[in-house]
Amino acid sequence: MNSTRNVLYNIAEWITRLAYLNVLWVFFTIVGLGIFGFFPATAAMFAICRDWLNRKTGIPVFTSFWNYYRKEFLKSNLLGLMISFIMIIIVVDFYFIFVTSDMLIRWTYIPLLTLIILAMLFYVFPTFVHFDLNIAKMIKTTFLVIFAKPLSTLIILICLASMLVLMKLFPALAFIFGGSSIAYMIMWQSLIVFAKVTSKTAK
Repeated sequence: MNSTRNVLYNIAEWITRLAYLNVLWVFFTIVGLGIFGFFPATAAMFAICRDWLNRKTGIPVFTSFWNYYRKEFLKSNLLGLMISFIMIIIVVDFYFIFVTSDMLIRWTYIPLLTLIILAMLFYVFPTFVHFDLNIAKMIKTTFLVIFAKPLSTLIILICLASMLVLMKLFPALAFIFGGSSIAYMIMWQSLIVFAKVTSKTAK
């Protein structure tokens, strides 16, 4: 009985944590006027998830979130500009591939580029909060991780797809802790990948 009660308590505690973190993410995104608040708020959310995964669950969440948000405001927005620039280039590539190539090339390169884009978006924020790198090295490291551990990227895709299906079936879940739960899952897998890559590099 006590064991069941402890499990239920832990589940309720984590739901509360993720819901609160999701509220902070939305609030600070709005405070930053949307586009300028999104990247620092997302970086802060991933940083909090990293702290939790490193067993720092006793930290004051609001204070830590605000400190991360304030500290990384400019750098995260620079990262956002870089990501936007890369996305524009890739969209232009998509257009030229679609217009100038035959059907076989379209159905080969477009899905591959789409997977690379998704993988980059998965890893860019975990890389941002985990490594102390400038923007250029951060983007480079993100791509290196993608190609070094494609299986881990596939696992993240499967987990994310499963979570999105669940949230589509139960929209309230997306509203309560959609962003924070996805960030937690991506950060969890990313820390595993980072540990493997770091160990391999050290050897």
